Amino acid sequence: MTFLAIENTSSSSSSSSSSSIPPSSTPGCKYEYDVFLSFRGTDTRNNFTDHLYDRLKQEGIFTFRDDERLEQGTKIDSGLLRAIDESKIVVVILSKQYASSSWCLIELAKIVECMDKKKLIVLPVFHYVDPSDVRNQRGSFAEAFTKHENRFKDKIDNVKTWRAALTEVANLSGWHLEDNSESEIIKKIIQRINSELDREVPFVSEHLVGMESRVKEMLDLWLGERLNCVRLVGICGMGGIGKTTLAREIYNRIFHDFEASSFIADVREESESRRLVSLQKNILSKMGTKKYILDVEEGKKILRKRLCNKKVLIVLDDVNDDEQLKALAGKDWFGPGSIIIVTSRDSHLLNRYWDGVIDIHIAKGLNDDEALELFSLKAFKKPHPEKNYVDLSINFVSYANGLPLALRVLGSSLFGKTLDAWRSARDKLEAKPSRAIMDVLEMSVVGLDDTQRELFLDIACLFKGMENYCIRDTLESLGHYTYDIDVLQDKSLITIASNGALGMHDLLKEMGQDIVRRESPEEPSKRSRLWSYKDVLHVLTSNAGTEVVKGIMLNMPIEAKECLSAEAFSKMKILRFLKIGYVHPPQDRIGGPIQLPQGLSYLSNELRILDWRGYPLKSMPTNVQLNKLVELRMHYSDIKQLWKGIMILNELKLIDLSDSQNLIEIPDLSGVSNLKQLILQRCTRLYKIHASLGDLKRLIRLDLNGCKHLESLPHKINLEALEFFNLSGCSKLKKFPDIVENMSHLSKLCLSETAIKDCKSLSSLPIAIYSLMSLKTLNLSGCSKLDELPENFGKIESLEELDLSGTAITGLPSSLIHLKNLKVLSLSKCVGLSSNKLTRFSLMQPRRSPDPMGILERSLIGLCTLTKLDLSYCNVQTIPNVLGCLTSLKSLDLSGNDFVCLPESIIQLSNLRALLMGGCTHLQMLPKLPLNIGFIVATQCTSLETLSLRPEYDFRPSFCLLNCNKLIKNQGYGDLVSTMLRRHIINHQGHQEGSDYYVVIPGSEIPKWFSHKNVGGSLNLQVPSNLLGNKLMGIAVCAIFVFRKHHPLHQLHIQDYGDWIGTHEIRCSIGGSIGSMFVILSEEFGKIESYQLWLHYFPSTYFGEDWKELLNQVDANGFSQIEVKFEPFGPGLEVTTCGAHLVFERDIEDLNQTKAGPSNRIITPYDEDGFKDSEKDTKIK
Repeated sequence: MTFLAIENTSSSSSSSSSSSIPPSSTPGCKYEYDVFLSFRGTDTRNNFTDHLYDRLKQEGIFTFRDDERLEQGTKIDSGLLRAIDESKIVVVILSKQYASSSWCLIELAKIVECMDKKKLIVLPVFHYVDPSDVRNQRGSFAEAFTKHENRFKDKIDNVKTWRAALTEVANLSGWHLEDNSESEIIKKIIQRINSELDREVPFVSEHLVGMESRVKEMLDLWLGERLNCVRLVGICGMGGIGKTTLAREIYNRIFHDFEASSFIADVREESESRRLVSLQKNILSKMGTKKYILDVEEGKKILRKRLCNKKVLIVLDDVNDDEQLKALAGKDWFGPGSIIIVTSRDSHLLNRYWDGVIDIHIAKGLNDDEALELFSLKAFKKPHPEKNYVDLSINFVSYANGLPLALRVLGSSLFGKTLDAWRSARDKLEAKPSRAIMDVLEMSVVGLDDTQRELFLDIACLFKGMENYCIRDTLESLGHYTYDIDVLQDKSLITIASNGALGMHDLLKEMGQDIVRRESPEEPSKRSRLWSYKDVLHVLTSNAGTEVVKGIMLNMPIEAKECLSAEAFSKMKILRFLKIGYVHPPQDRIGGPIQLPQGLSYLSNELRILDWRGYPLKSMPTNVQLNKLVELRMHYSDIKQLWKGIMILNELKLIDLSDSQNLIEIPDLSGVSNLKQLILQRCTRLYKIHASLGDLKRLIRLDLNGCKHLESLPHKINLEALEFFNLSGCSKLKKFPDIVENMSHLSKLCLSETAIKDCKSLSSLPIAIYSLMSLKTLNLSGCSKLDELPENFGKIESLEELDLSGTAITGLPSSLIHLKNLKVLSLSKCVGLSSNKLTRFSLMQPRRSPDPMGILERSLIGLCTLTKLDLSYCNVQTIPNVLGCLTSLKSLDLSGNDFVCLPESIIQLSNLRALLMGGCTHLQMLPKLPLNIGFIVATQCTSLETLSLRPEYDFRPSFCLLNCNKLIKNQGYGDLVSTMLRRHIINHQGHQEGSDYYVVIPGSEIPKWFSHKNVGGSLNLQVPSNLLGNKLMGIAVCAIFVFRKHHPLHQLHIQDYGDWIGTHEIRCSIGGSIGSMFVILSEEFGKIESYQLWLHYFPSTYFGEDWKELLNQVDANGFSQIEVKFEPFGPGLEVTTCGAHLVFERDIEDLNQTKAGPSNRIITPYDEDGFKDSEKDTKIK
């Protein structure tokens, strides 16, 4: 048996059948028949069709077969067509004489119509015929259609419809009855039909116990009828009951049915900071709109305008206030068919806001069996309890009362414990049977030691949401240990997201905060931790602090301002953590929310973390002793000088005063000998740093980026532990300090945009440079006065990256050949390299060299480890042939130069993956390129006429040829697109990891090869559910775009993508969230004129398991829906047409046959070459 895979997403089939047993279709489906049989009676009625029909009856499958019809004339019984309409599945038996019957073909056309309109499931059987003959209508099928065309000359459109229907059905997956046993094929057909009739919603996850039935209930009860009205659904219940999880699962199941979708989490927490505007922006961005919103009211208007005509799915998670709903989900904002899901603890809130028209679902806890399974998974790591623990497990499950969070936390806390420990924990619970759920959760912290309990309370009150990599050092500073974080995670008390964010469930956070509140229910000043905005202000403004307070976190709204007295902290003797700032710090606001008009007289000497955004004083208070301070952060502060004289702070490890615009000098640091990080980014008035900085032997990071008034550093530095040294943007810095000892750990040195003038200035650090045995990165970009490097520069043998972009150098020292580890060399915009008017390219030659070309060749030959070379915008007119010696080169950027051709030696760069030549307007031809090159960018190469394609099938680079109109006029794009695409598909067959392929070229039409096309930027593909995910090889997508209006470059938002910059982009999303890709477009080199084409192929392995998950999301008619959507970003850019084509295993088989042919050209098995005839005949060298 051969199982045939789909080529396109449509389905079809034909029919003939008889009935005797009531239909077995799923309850609620309005089908009269389970199966309709379409067949040619004279071929199969008395053999295969009879046998199949008998088996269907034995299985109780209600089947329609027309036993009595006489296939004469052209008038078909209307009852047959109605039976097709009323069937769930059609089996089409394509036999040798099937196409000779006009009745069969009329049935088939009706089947295809129902397949498109009603999602009819069609299963073809190729009855002793070659599927390719059916698909292409060869042999007996060709003879039959010749007769039909002669017979129905006056109804030739009908014949065309029959042809199309036959092709569409033949492209579906089915069974090839040839050498295989008929009984075996019939068995497979019965299995497939039964699987369709008995299809259930796929199991979600073993960790989401009980979730599947709840999702199905919601989909059937509240979301089952997809009406044109707006459906409002509320999921309500207590914290920890699973509202968010349920909403997320529903969202994942149905989001692909909508034009746009957005899941907004933690609405309550976000809106407490009055940042509803950011949530409005979030919704708009998911709708494909990036727009500045001034305030909430403006956001409402924009949302209503953008959403009123769209079918959208929006989930608002954890809503607790009318204003949130008014800002995010207005009553008349959404287009027909939209679904709005809101989770909240307050059902009355939702009913009140929507005047009772919302459907409320009360989330329920787990039943006993589900609860025991979830508890066991946490306590025993399997779905059932150990034999000796059954009764105890039932006790805990009963106490948790079905609350999923409580079950997870209790189970985790008991994992690995003895029976005695279990009994003790149970006894404690039984002693307080009437306590609320908070007490259940509090049991999880009983087994923690003192430091772990303190850590839990600190996270619940002060640190929830901080990123894990940041918080570990901070928690150690407070007396905690990294080990304790892992303990809390193991006990399900905290979560660490994939991005490193430290999280804690709301219910656990509230439990921890409740523990602290109970320390002093009425008076916040007597609690150990303060985090509530109102509580903190009450304590500070009334000077009511006490010796109990250990930590304060004050996050204020942006517009808030408060004045405190000098004595605000005077009674807080054990305060160890103080953080003052905004809930969402503004990026463009200098200053902070707290003012100290009378100064500050006291801070606790127990203070370890001081993080005060916008600290309002000119210096640290002189009368405080911060002997235990570990971290000092004061972004946007008003500090001019930290302190006068010497301050002994032996524990201090970090000082970060970034964006402190008034800071003018750094004082004596000899009293902070253990300092590891000094960060002074963008302290624009800083001009002086005390010489003691040079003696900080434990300093690891020194970041002075953007200190544009800094004129000098300490004359000598002895920073033996330094790893990162950033002086970028210190535009007045003229001299680098001498290094006294070996700075063997320094791995990154950034000197870009400094004022280092000449070689002497740089060689004044000979010890600095030559003793930096670990230096890997040296950035001198933008040092516009630097015109030469010393000849002995090559002694920095550890150097891996050297950036000289924008400098005035006219050559490089020959000693560069000694840099055996150099991998990246950037000389972008070094126009001095071509200033000597040499007839050949003059790289790598000192000004004093009598033999510049000899130096050039020797230098290039020596750089055998170089993997990336950037020579963009260097006014280069000739590329030397010696370029081929750089055999390790992977990326070569020659953009913006004036050369006419590349040297033939470029073919020797066997490792070259990226060749960038954007804006090379004099370039006329490209020679034979390396076999393994990955992509070629030749945007705005307007003189390019010839592009050589190698005959080897391993040569399949991606191309970006925007505005290369001469090339397309000269060679067309049929072979360029089709040949490269087919090579790529064939060569990745069977590979576990496939890469994508793309091409961007001038063009105004979607290639004919694409089975699905649509005007505009989106289309939907329908995949029959009978396809297995591993049969789908990939998907090709295509878009035609044009710039309707052009803008000056300075008016465009220029985005830096590393190797290139972009002014516009087009994003393509496939299947909603399973894949999102984009192509970068740039008018950096000039206007992009006329229509352009972007084609992109993605193998299914590119998306991992998401393909299978997508195909498992089947609608009521047995189809998976794949949405392909193109969204342009940037002024004037428009997508006019789009297309898509699914590639299956059968496509690969056909393509492999063409691969074995004698010709280099690939002939498509679909519609000849799939491209215009005028393009097919073009010549490719």
